[in-house]
Amino acid sequence: MINSIWEEGFLTKNQFVTIKSIFLILLGSFISAIAVNMFFIPFKLLSGGIGGISLIIQYLSGIPAGYFIILLNIPLFILSIKEIDREFTILTILGTLAQSTFLILTRNISGYFHLNDILLSGIYGGVLQGIAMGIIFGNHGSLAGSDIISVIMRKRYDYDVGKINFIINLLIICVGSVFFGLEKGLYTLMSMYIVSYTVDKAIKGFDRRKLMFIITEKDEEINEKIKSDLNRSSTIFYAEGYYTKKQIKVIYCIVSLSQVPKLKHIVNEIDPHAFMSILDAAEVHGKGFKNTF
Repeated sequence: MINSIWEEGFLTKNQFVTIKSIFLILLGSFISAIAVNMFFIPFKLLSGGIGGISLIIQYLSGIPAGYFIILLNIPLFILSIKEIDREFTILTILGTLAQSTFLILTRNISGYFHLNDILLSGIYGGVLQGIAMGIIFGNHGSLAGSDIISVIMRKRYDYDVGKINFIINLLIICVGSVFFGLEKGLYTLMSMYIVSYTVDKAIKGFDRRKLMFIITEKDEEINEKIKSDLNRSSTIFYAEGYYTKKQIKVIYCIVSLSQVPKLKHIVNEIDPHAFMSILDAAEVHGKGFKNTF
């Protein structure tokens, strides 16, 4: 239905993409809240980032985690506005507020649907959470918390985002294990591994590194945006169209998993007629990626 509205001219392409992203981020936030309230909270399992800290506070105080997620993320929203692009920040605030609201509204759902097995809860909660985060990340949003910290650290110091997230989440789990026992911490680690695996699959099979070929007549504008918005470099190849015999420019660029949706958005916004090819990069060495030694 939304596609037909766009095709009939009621919405521009940018408006359609924005509305679609907002809808999917709200959907992902709802699924995330269901995963937490139905599977994690009944067994006092944790999660990463600000959400994990908020769950610890909820278990100790009885106050729903949704309130703490909003409060603890306010300073990070301010940092994000200063350090990261405006669109990412707005969608992140939307996702975080939606998740907090849904956590409060669905806090009693475990009374209607409840598993008596902590292992099954950890597995299915991890799968649902991974699907939710995949939907949100795939639409250039996040659930704030450690995601914002990781992006800022990556931008300032060129640190690996995955390692930063892992360290932050490991510290939170260690703190939680002190209060609720080592067993809960180990089940949480298992669930977080499932979340990480499912996120990769949920974003339409995107791998951690992607090689992108972009054929466009607006190469200068796209290259500038790649440099300024993604902090990546790119290479220009000169080629010739087989049928047209016309000289064309091909942009060659390698980006991380989380940057693929943003780069696609950049290209579509600048040149809707550009041709893009996205390939898996099995191994990447160099600045911003792995070190050669």
